[in-house]
Amino acid sequence: MTVAPFFYGETFMPKKKSKQKWSQDVTENSDAMDLKGGVFKQRSAKKIADSLKASAEHSDRRKASPFQSAMSMLNFYINRAGKQLSKSRLATLDRAKDELRKDFGKQPKH
Repeated sequence: MTVAPFFYGETFMPKKKSKQKWSQDVTENSDAMDLKGGVFKQRSAKKIADSLKASAEHSDRRKASPFQSAMSMLNFYINRAGKQLSKSRLATLDRAKDELRKDFGKQPKH
């Protein structure tokens, strides 16, 4: 394991490499709403949006509006998956964003 040293006081000390990713900590310990298992594995954009909407509306652990919470969870998933998402999967998740907007009475972006 290679670690970059940093200057601390009068000595160089190696940085400790975190074993846990920040996104895992957010998922496990934050006040983010609870989702049904496998919500992002569904193939239908409508089903993903409906599940996120239901979770957001029934959650007691959100600080923002149900729409903002649902959209944030979807964006969080997309951003964490990054380049590992196929183009078709990303397209489905983008359609889920539009479905969420429709479900909450907002104008779709596309």
